[in-house]
Amino acid sequence: LKAMNLEEGATAKDRNAQIGGHKAESERIRATNYLTGIRLNGFPEQSSYLANLPVVKYLQSLEELAFEKPVTFFVGENGTGKSTLLEAIAVALGFNPEGGSRDFSFSTKSSHSVLHQYLTTIKSGYPKDGFFLRAESFYNTATYLDEHSTLLRYGGVSFHAQSHGESFLSLVTNRFEGNGLYILDEPEAALSPQRLMSLMIAIDELVEENSQFVIATHSPILMTYPKAEILEMTDTGIHKVKYSETEHYKITKQFLDDPERMLRYLFRD
Repeated sequence: LKAMNLEEGATAKDRNAQIGGHKAESERIRATNYLTGIRLNGFPEQSSYLANLPVVKYLQSLEELAFEKPVTFFVGENGTGKSTLLEAIAVALGFNPEGGSRDFSFSTKSSHSVLHQYLTTIKSGYPKDGFFLRAESFYNTATYLDEHSTLLRYGGVSFHAQSHGESFLSLVTNRFEGNGLYILDEPEAALSPQRLMSLMIAIDELVEENSQFVIATHSPILMTYPKAEILEMTDTGIHKVKYSETEHYKITKQFLDDPERMLRYLFRD
């Protein structure tokens, strides 16, 4: 995908300008965000796997990666570094690496990268609320809450007593209180298509209450949210794209338009 058409010889400033868009409009929109951008200070050692992640290499060439809309989606193929970057942003902002709010302190296994040590977060204000939701470690978050919380802010029912999908939606609808910064890593993991649409409604209500979201996702349904920007991470960098330009949309549409043909192609002799 070449949505940005970045020139090979462009300067870092030129590339950043293409991502940031027109400056005046960008500044107007970004003024409503708590987190307006990030920049990479320094670079991980070459021996680290981080040095080979496309997203890390590309961030090194940017003055700043700007967040211009109230919702930013990180999308891309497995291995491009979108979840690693999302996790680093969350940790740099003071959230617990395994999920939760800033006052969560549990750790079952230290598996997060050191990328947060190289990130500077650029803020225009401080949210009153915040939460980091990681699909892969939400079980640990639920256990921590059972042991350390009255659950009054979480709907009054243990997440372990609900289905995986119900617990995700319960967290968003009960605990996310607005005027907040919410970081979500693959929230679609537990949700049916119908529940994903319910999640979009909840996100929109929170956006109307001065909230900001940064979300890593593979869901072509979630990506349709109209007040979002989509940053696609590929082997060649970070590209601001339209929904219809994402690989997720193209492949899903191609499959649903003619599933029999796609299955014949996948399982041909």
